[in-house]
Amino acid sequence: MANFKLAAAALLSFGAASAWQTRTSFVTSPRAIQQSALKTAALYNNNHAVQSRSSLNMVVSDPTSVSSGGGMFTASNAESRRVVPEDPRGRPTMKIVYVVLESQYQSSMTAAAKRINAGSDNMAVECVGYLLEELRNEDAFEQFKKDVADANVFVGSLIFVQELAEKVTEVVQPLRDQLDAVLIFPSMPEVMRLNKVGSFTMKNLGQSKSVVADFMKKKKQEDGSSFEEGMLKLLRTLPKVLKFLPSDKAADARTFMMSFQYWLGGSPENLESLLLMVGQDYVGPIKENMKGKEKVVVEEPVLLPDKAIWHPVAPDIVFETNQKYFEWYDKEFCPEAGIDPKNAQTIGIILQKSHINTKDDTHYVSLIAELESRGARVVP
Repeated sequence: MANFKLAAAALLSFGAASAWQTRTSFVTSPRAIQQSALKTAALYNNNHAVQSRSSLNMVVSDPTSVSSGGGMFTASNAESRRVVPEDPRGRPTMKIVYVVLESQYQSSMTAAAKRINAGSDNMAVECVGYLLEELRNEDAFEQFKKDVADANVFVGSLIFVQELAEKVTEVVQPLRDQLDAVLIFPSMPEVMRLNKVGSFTMKNLGQSKSVVADFMKKKKQEDGSSFEEGMLKLLRTLPKVLKFLPSDKAADARTFMMSFQYWLGGSPENLESLLLMVGQDYVGPIKENMKGKEKVVVEEPVLLPDKAIWHPVAPDIVFETNQKYFEWYDKEFCPEAGIDPKNAQTIGIILQKSHINTKDDTHYVSLIAELESRGARVVP
């Protein structure tokens, strides 16, 4: 990642004019490309917004960063994603195993674990992640079994492939009672039933006495919501659901829903808060170690809107209106980047929110910077 950043800057500064055909619809000459490339490269390299929010700089400057960069599931195996505390310093260690549909969460989970290992006095974290499709591989599946067998916490998300959902259930179900917590976010019902957070479970999901099931059925009847859509709506109506639960279950249900919000947020900061919250409240050795100590007050979840405009060097994480974006982009960014906002071609790019949440955004940053270096006005 660090080398990629330097290489990208070099390309923009020295090679953009020759790396692309110059007869494009939005630049007038090789000289125009060269001038715009130089200005854009300087702007990206000097801008603090990229340094604080993008995975590019997270890898360069953060001592708890991810050495392999964002994602990287397709180019590696679970062992390359395993984080083991280098120096536990006598702290109890929580082992977390996670299975996800896509690779974006790997870099955030790894960074979150490393931050805790570097900064917490009360706990350390070992974590290892699997891409759902990897469980088709016999060797990976056997290693997955071994990892879950000595884990404290299991997390799964977006497990909607039937045969793989069965594999996850086959492994986790027999070990569910010994796990300190099981967090399953929108997945098939049989996987969702594995959820366990203190006294709160979803074992009755789909039965008439389940508050959660009743809510899901009602939403499906009202507006045809799918199971995962129903889960998201359940999160938004949490206060209405909690009042029907006993106080102990309400507290644990609140923890589950809070965990879901942290997961949706996806950033290293959100996932660090998730791990700290679950560790100090539900993992036995850590709870014992915390006796007589003050609990860490975790940060509230930070969630991005479903629809917004994102730019890697903007002063705000996202803009919720076109007006606010163009107020900054046309008047501040374009002049510094050597882009003529009145005459430049405008290119819109549709981005996937989870890549922004988890800072697995290097490909977006590179594409946007390259288009702008060629004189384009970009709306991501």
